[in-house]
Amino acid sequence: MSQLFWQAAQDFRAARRAADVEHVLARLSGRSNELLSYEEVRKKLHATAIHPQGVRDIPLDAIIGSEGRYTDFTRTFLPKQESDMERWTRVNLAVQRPAGLGPIEVYQIGEAYFVRDGNHRVSVARQLGATYIQAYVNAVETSVSLTPDTGMAELILKAEYADFLKSTGVAEWLPDVNFELTIPGHYWKLEEHIDVHRYFMGMNAEREISPAEAISHWYETVYLPVVRVIRERGLLRDFPTRTETDLYLWLLEHRAELTQTLGWEVATEEAASHLTAEYSPHSRRLAARIGEHIRAVLTPDTLSAGPPVGSWRAEQGQVGSELALFPRILVPFQDNQAGWQAVEQALSWAAREAGQIRGLHITAAGEPAAAGLKEQFARRCQEAEVLGQLSITSGDVTQLIYDRSRWVDLVVISLTHPPEPQPLARWNSGFRSLISRCPRPVLAVPGPARPLRRALLAYDGSPKAREALFVAAYLAGRWNISLAVLTVMDPGPEMAEILADAQRYLAAQDCCAAYHNASGPVAETILRTAASLDSDLLIMGGYSLTPWLEIVMGSTVDQVSRESDRPLLLCR
Repeated sequence: MSQLFWQAAQDFRAARRAADVEHVLARLSGRSNELLSYEEVRKKLHATAIHPQGVRDIPLDAIIGSEGRYTDFTRTFLPKQESDMERWTRVNLAVQRPAGLGPIEVYQIGEAYFVRDGNHRVSVARQLGATYIQAYVNAVETSVSLTPDTGMAELILKAEYADFLKSTGVAEWLPDVNFELTIPGHYWKLEEHIDVHRYFMGMNAEREISPAEAISHWYETVYLPVVRVIRERGLLRDFPTRTETDLYLWLLEHRAELTQTLGWEVATEEAASHLTAEYSPHSRRLAARIGEHIRAVLTPDTLSAGPPVGSWRAEQGQVGSELALFPRILVPFQDNQAGWQAVEQALSWAAREAGQIRGLHITAAGEPAAAGLKEQFARRCQEAEVLGQLSITSGDVTQLIYDRSRWVDLVVISLTHPPEPQPLARWNSGFRSLISRCPRPVLAVPGPARPLRRALLAYDGSPKAREALFVAAYLAGRWNISLAVLTVMDPGPEMAEILADAQRYLAAQDCCAAYHNASGPVAETILRTAASLDSDLLIMGGYSLTPWLEIVMGSTVDQVSRESDRPLLLCR
C-alpha cells in the first residue's frame, strides 16, 4: 500500500469518527444532521422548471442535500458507511493529483444546493479543508427559496408555504409580500381568513368575487391594518423569532380571546399592548411580570400601593394633544338607583370626550343578571348617543374592577360605600383598596349626574396632586369648564410656592383659573369651598401615604369621599 493511499485511508477513518460524533451530538441536541432529499424537496416546493447556469464556484457549506445519496452522508458530508472506504479513498487520491477531477453537478434552490453528481468529491473536499468547489449549476424554479440553514423542520414550513401560495394564488397577485410562518400547520388559518373574507364580500356585493379581488381586498382592509399595528408597536422587537404573519394570526386570536373574556370588543392596539406585556420574552417584560407576580403573592390587596405615580400620565402624553384623554370609560354598576346614576354620569363624560363606555355588572356566583338589564343599558347609551358595551360576570367586585381598569382610561363608580372612620372598616373597604391600586383615575359619583361645568382642584404640590393638576388642565382646556385651584395650609413661603407652581403649569397650558388659599381642617375646607363656589366636580390626588398609614391614620381622601355630595375625581 502506497503512502498516499494509506494517508487517504486515514482521512476516511477520521471522517467516519467525526460522523459518529456528529450523530451523537445531533441526538443530544435534537437537531437533525441528515441531508435533504432533492426529490422530496422538489415535490414539496412544486418545482416548475430547471435552467442551466453553467460552471461556477459554489460554497461547500451551502450544499444541504443530494439527489440519490442523501442517506450515505451527514449534513456536513461526512461518510456514514464503512463500505464507502474504497471509493472515498480513491476519490481522495484522484482529487490530489495534478489533473484533479472535473466539476460536480448540482441543483440550486434559492441559496442552497443539492448534489446531482459528485457526492464523494464534496465529502473529500470538505475533509481536506476546501471552502468552495466547481460545479455545473442547474437553477430550479420554485415559489419559495431555501437557505443553507434549512433543515427538515424548516423544509416542512417551506413546503406548507409553497402549498399555500399555489392554492391561493397569493404569489401571483401579491408577489412582493412575504406571508411566511414559523409554526407548522397554520397556513390553513390564512386560507380560511381569505375564504371567509371573499364570502362576505360576495354577500355584500351580491355577486361572485374573484380570488384576485378577494385577496387584494383582504390584504388592504384586514391584513395590512393589523401589520401596521405590529410595526407601530414594535412587536417584532418583543418577539424576534416570529414573522409579521405569525404575529398577525396570534394578534387576531388573542384579540378574540380577550373579547370573549372581557365581554366587550377589544381594539387591535389594545390586544397588541396586552400581548407584549403578557408574553414577550424580552428581559424587561419578563422582569416586570416576575416582579408583579412576586408583589401579588407577598402583598395583600388591601396593602398594595398600585403602580408608580405618573405611570398613567406617561402613557397619555401631553395635555395639548389633539387626542381625547378619556376615550374609554369603565362603569361598574348594580341595578339600582345609585348604579344607574353612575352610568348617567359616565355617559355624560363619554359624550364630551366622543368616547365609549364599557359597562360592568357583577353578580354573585350563579346568580343571573336582572331581566332587561342589557336592554336598559343599551337604551340609555343610545339616548346619550354614546357607544356602549356591557359585560356581565361574577366574582370579587374590587378585583374585577381593578383587572378591567387597565383596559380603559377612566373608572366611574357609585360612591355608595366610602371608607368608614374606624381603622378596621378602612382595612375592609373595597373603595379604599380600589383607589390605592387602580392604575387609572377614578370618578366617584355620590348622587345624580351633574353637568360638570365648574371644577375645584385641591392642590398641595404632592406627586399625586400634580397628576390631578394635569387632568384639571386637560378638562379646563378641552371642555372649556371653569377651574378653581385651592391650597389648604398655613400661610407662608411654602403655600406661596405651591400656588405659584400650579399657576406656572396652568399658564403653560393656556388655562385660566381662579386661585384660593385657606388654612384649617383640610377636608372641611375643601368641601366648604366647593359648596361656596357651587363646584360640580372635585379633583384631587389619591392617597399620599403608604396603605398602612392610611388605614391607621385615615386621610383627607376618606373624609371628602364620605361627606361630598358632588362627583370626586381621584388621580394617581
